[in-house]
Amino acid sequence: MAVIKNDKTGCWEVRTYYKDINGERKQKTKRGFKKKSDAQKWEQDFKNKEDLDLSMKFKDFVEIYLNDIKPRIKLTTWFTKKSIIDNKILDYFAKMPMNEIKRTDIINWQNILLKHKDSNGKGYSKQYLRTIHNQLSAILNHAVNLYGLRDNAARKAGSIGSKTENLKETLIWTPAEYMKFAEAISDKTISYYAFEILYNCGLRVGELLALTQEDFNFEKNTLRINKNFQHIDSKDIITTPKTPQSNRIIILSEFIIEEIKTYFDMLYENKPDDRIFPISKAYLHHELDRSAKLANVKRLTIHQLRHSHISNLIHLGYTAVEIGKRVGHSAQEITFRYAHEFPTIQSDMAQTLDNERRSLINVSEEQR
Repeated sequence: MAVIKNDKTGCWEVRTYYKDINGERKQKTKRGFKKKSDAQKWEQDFKNKEDLDLSMKFKDFVEIYLNDIKPRIKLTTWFTKKSIIDNKILDYFAKMPMNEIKRTDIINWQNILLKHKDSNGKGYSKQYLRTIHNQLSAILNHAVNLYGLRDNAARKAGSIGSKTENLKETLIWTPAEYMKFAEAISDKTISYYAFEILYNCGLRVGELLALTQEDFNFEKNTLRINKNFQHIDSKDIITTPKTPQSNRIIILSEFIIEEIKTYFDMLYENKPDDRIFPISKAYLHHELDRSAKLANVKRLTIHQLRHSHISNLIHLGYTAVEIGKRVGHSAQEITFRYAHEFPTIQSDMAQTLDNERRSLINVSEEQR
């Protein structure tokens, strides 16, 4: 390595060599340092990173972490992780040496997150707090497992937030409320049919936006879910579904089949493998807000339409296993997330157990 002054610019620069991923020797030059000390500092940070010395700065290790995991996860997941790191973690930890991050640093950072309030005075949700903390812990754990960091300070400090929010906070539309909304949105053809599928089939928004005509089988009245749409880094991307359970076949009701056939007749030059809803999530959010206001019904998020579909199926008496297969959840997820939707079923269970106990007591008394 060499730190030299460029006489023409008056700035300092670093010239060094390193080995690339194929083991080939490459030259690296970094220019534009106003002070020699700044150039020397950059030189040392670069050397630490190349030598995988854990006295390297946190921000340098993040680059290693993101490069390591990128080939192993979905691109959408990678962008989500990078966004959380860039916006919620780097500001605090960027310049800290990896091997000097302590539990007290983690706790101070957690306290900043817990105190955060937006312009409406609302803090981060418990789920989001947990997600942010878990991402930091994943970075440190990567350093422990693969690069010899002594311990994971985030794990020792303990997590914040929780896996789920208070279940009572979940908002849904009843079928009657949805019908008021559907009437209000019927003036926009593409919006109307998109929300008909979202509410009546329980799809995720990415699943809806990835649909093509090839996914519908009108002979069997089925809809195939096998892909997901995302808009990432200014590009439209079709990926595999969110989870293995998300690959599924949905049986459609006759009225939805007739509506989809009508919609297909309206499509102009739409090829079998073209998206049938060439719109964005932002467009759907706008349409939901506009029409919910017109219909005078409570404002939901798009994902809460999926909650509404599931809740309606629960009240119609279908089991968690049956519902899970339709919406792409495991039965355990349905039971855990929607336990608050089972009050009458819980009452029936209690009554059944009570009747069973009374029957056994009566039999016992008769045998005496």
